Amino acid sequence: MFKYFPTNYVWNLSVNLAIEMGARIGEIEEMCGPLQEAATKKDKEGTEAFRDTWAKMADKLCVLAEEDESRGRMISAGEKYNRAATYLITCERLQGHKAPGRLELYRRALGLFQKSITLGKENCERVEIPYEGKHLSALYVRAEGVEGPAPVLIQVNGLDSTKEMKYRVGLPQWLAKRGVASLIVDQPGTGEALRLHEIPARFDAEFWAAKVVDYLEARDDTDNNRIGMEGVSLGGYHCPRAVANEPRLALGVCWGANHDWRDVQKRRLEKEGDFPVPHYWDHVCWAWGAKDIDEFMEIAENVHLDGQIEKIKVPFLVTHGEKDSQIPLKWAYRTYEQLINSPKRELKIFTDREGGVQHSSFDNSANAGHYIADWVAETFKATTA
Repeated sequence: MFKYFPTNYVWNLSVNLAIEMGARIGEIEEMCGPLQEAATKKDKEGTEAFRDTWAKMADKLCVLAEEDESRGRMISAGEKYNRAATYLITCERLQGHKAPGRLELYRRALGLFQKSITLGKENCERVEIPYEGKHLSALYVRAEGVEGPAPVLIQVNGLDSTKEMKYRVGLPQWLAKRGVASLIVDQPGTGEALRLHEIPARFDAEFWAAKVVDYLEARDDTDNNRIGMEGVSLGGYHCPRAVANEPRLALGVCWGANHDWRDVQKRRLEKEGDFPVPHYWDHVCWAWGAKDIDEFMEIAENVHLDGQIEKIKVPFLVTHGEKDSQIPLKWAYRTYEQLINSPKRELKIFTDREGGVQHSSFDNSANAGHYIADWVAETFKATTA
């Protein structure tokens, strides 16, 4: 793990995630150099300082991108808008949900991300999935080198990630080169679903997963017999829960197992383990639609996989970082041990040898991500055979 700030795990996590999304180290130094003192401050004061420096870099990149556009250098402009969006996504993620200007910051990040996709001519299409009179937003990445309907891996967020973050980390591109399409979803409680449509998370992930599969089955480029799901961090709960109860899902992957999130919350109340974001308790109440911590803890009692994993009857890959300081490694073993009815179960613990040892491999997403992409492509291929 790259520890820019000696005592601030949450900020180091954010810097590492930004690097995985394509941040440039010189720009990180320019943004973070002035923040050493602020990194020791209380949440509100510190996160405001973090936001100011990262948003300033986004402004700078946008000016440079506009200069590129004026010269007709659209791909160069797209690259700069891409990083500007990444830096806004990074600092927006750290803000309290009621922080002034947070929604505007998020909307701007979405706009810059879409502009970078368009100018860069990337294999990425924004789509909307009907949901309870509203919609879930998603990004669709087409499989490369495939004639006719292609297998698809649905990818879902953790507690505080977004579809743009998951796209930029790279798994959709790695899958596309292996002949697998991707649908990266802002599921309830995350991204646009939470921020723009006030759709909270729910423990019965199969409810919204069914809507996502309905959408894919209506596309003429989907192989309906080869639709799988991957989930990162808290998605390591949502994904197995959905695969256990939505029979149309043909395989599943946890990028970071999350077998008993209720227990994780109890430990966090006792100040055990690292938090992923500042203002943690406000964030989980917002994400799950709870009025206070007591109501949230009642909801969290349902967020575990005991009695669910045994229902999984399709191939399933469980991965976990050996040094994960947010979710104990023991929960990866629990998920794997309960996969008794899976015809192909695998447990992969990422160690120092290959990297990806931190929470959901944010210290080295490439090696871990390629391992996952290989397993998915190989498993889908075996399904065809």
